[in-house]
Amino acid sequence: MTSTVPAPGSLPRTLGPARAGRPVKPPLAGGPALQAVLLDMDGTLVDTEGFWWDVEVEVFASLGHTLDDSWRHVVVGGPMARSAGFLIEATGADIGLPELTVLLNDGFEERIDSDLPLMPGAARLLAELSEYGMPTALVSASHRRIIDRVLNTLGAHHFALSVAGDEVPRTKPHPDPYLAAAAGLGVDPVRCAVVEDTATGVAAAEAAGCHVVAVPSVAPITPAARRTVVPSLEVVDLTFLRGLMTEMR
Repeated sequence: MTSTVPAPGSLPRTLGPARAGRPVKPPLAGGPALQAVLLDMDGTLVDTEGFWWDVEVEVFASLGHTLDDSWRHVVVGGPMARSAGFLIEATGADIGLPELTVLLNDGFEERIDSDLPLMPGAARLLAELSEYGMPTALVSASHRRIIDRVLNTLGAHHFALSVAGDEVPRTKPHPDPYLAAAAGLGVDPVRCAVVEDTATGVAAAEAAGCHVVAVPSVAPITPAARRTVVPSLEVVDLTFLRGLMTEMR
């Protein structure tokens, strides 16, 4: 696989200094092949995929349009430009993409400011990765303004860096976000485990050469080579992730 180097204007946001000086437990036994863990955000760590759809429904209702529930599977997990562009075309709404993007981000921020539930097992997994000093990145198709708000709840100290959808030349399903995260951490994408909840995110991670753990949120995802499907983050821990690399070898 040929990897591309992220463009100068597309480097991830480094969060690592927040972890400096923290005691780290010795590595777990079971193979050192795993170099980093890269985590999606919406629907993977925070239970917000439904929030996005609710906001989209409300915004288009204010424009005089009703969204078909079947479109939810089309827009989930993708970049804002793709999702918003699809809904404009599907409804024929008289609104531009930049204006709609602002309305959607504003509506989403209002929701997460009042309630931001974590997915089952998310807090425990993040705490364990930090405890053992495993390099970890947050990789999302959401914009930077959204990621920074969510990090206030997740805890920025859990992540060495984060990559937002509006910071890379191409976001998911392209590999750019995961290649940028691996480059920022100084690791080989092939030796990274990615945790994702949508087919779009899985496609991005696999295109980057990563091993994927899929935790489906809205639509089913089938197992495949270098792809493990689990029902919840509650069954995912560092030993599990390292075991994937051991099996691969």
